[in-house]
Amino acid sequence: MIQVFGGGRHAGNRIDIQDYLIVATGAKSFAEATEWIAEVYMAASRTMVAAGKLNGIADEGGVWPDFTANEDGLEALTRAIELAGFRPGPDIGIALDVAATSFYSDGHYRLALEGRALDTAQMIDLLAGWADAYPIISLEDPLAEDDDAGFVEITRQLGHRLQIIGDDYLTTNAARIDRAAGLAACNAVLLKANQCGTITELIAASSAAKRLGWNTIQSGRSGESEDVTLSHLAVGLMSDQIKVGSIARSERTAKWNEVLRIEEIFVEPQYWQFKLP
Repeated sequence: MIQVFGGGRHAGNRIDIQDYLIVATGAKSFAEATEWIAEVYMAASRTMVAAGKLNGIADEGGVWPDFTANEDGLEALTRAIELAGFRPGPDIGIALDVAATSFYSDGHYRLALEGRALDTAQMIDLLAGWADAYPIISLEDPLAEDDDAGFVEITRQLGHRLQIIGDDYLTTNAARIDRAAGLAACNAVLLKANQCGTITELIAASSAAKRLGWNTIQSGRSGESEDVTLSHLAVGLMSDQIKVGSIARSERTAKWNEVLRIEEIFVEPQYWQFKLP
C-alpha cells in the first residue's frame, strides 16, 4: 500500500485527505506489485509536471499535492493508473488514509480546502460517493477516533466491499479491536509498533484481528529511519499489506527492498491476491 500523493499533515495541510495510496490488486508477486506501483508513481509525477503543479515531495515521499478540491486527488490518481497502462480496479486499486480526526472539531468534519463542514452522515455520504465513482478498495480512519456510531454506520454501508481500517480508532490495541468487533465497526486494523509501545502488544493486536478474520496492515510512521524490522514483522505476522509511505526517500525504499529480498530468498513463486475480510 504505497503513497502517491501525500496530504494532510504530511504535506503542510495543502489538502485535507492525508494519503492517496494504491494497491496492486492484480499483481502476482510482491516484486510485480512494486514495479507496477513505481510506474503509476512516475506517471503521477509526469502529470503534475505537465500541469505545472509538481512542487516537491511530501514527508513520506508522495508527490506534493496542488489541488483545488480533495476529489481532484482521486481523479489524478485514477488517470495516473491509466497512463501507466493499468486498469483502475482490476489491476490497481486506490486506498485513502482519511485521518479524519485531524480535521474533526465541534461535531463536524471541516474540509478546509473546500470550505465545508460536514456532519457524520454527510461525511459518510461523501466517502460512499467517492467509492462509487473511483476504484477505492480501502478507507483508513474515515471518521474521527471517538465517532463510534460513524464507524459502525460506514462499516455497515461499505464494509462488504471495502477495507474499513482503524488506526487512530484502534491504536494497535487488542482490547480496542475486540470492542470494535462487538460494535461491528471496522474490518481491518493498522499495526504500528511505536503506537502501542511494544512488539508484544503489536503481536497481540495482530492475533486479535486474525481471529476475527480481519485484514492486518503493517505500517510505518512519519519520521522513520532506515531500519527494516517492520518488513520482517509484516512477513512474519502474515500481514495482508504493508504501508510505509511512498517509493521515494531512503527510509521508505529500504523497507520495500527488504520485502523484495525476503520474497527472493524464501518465497516459492506463487500467485497472491488482495482480499477483503
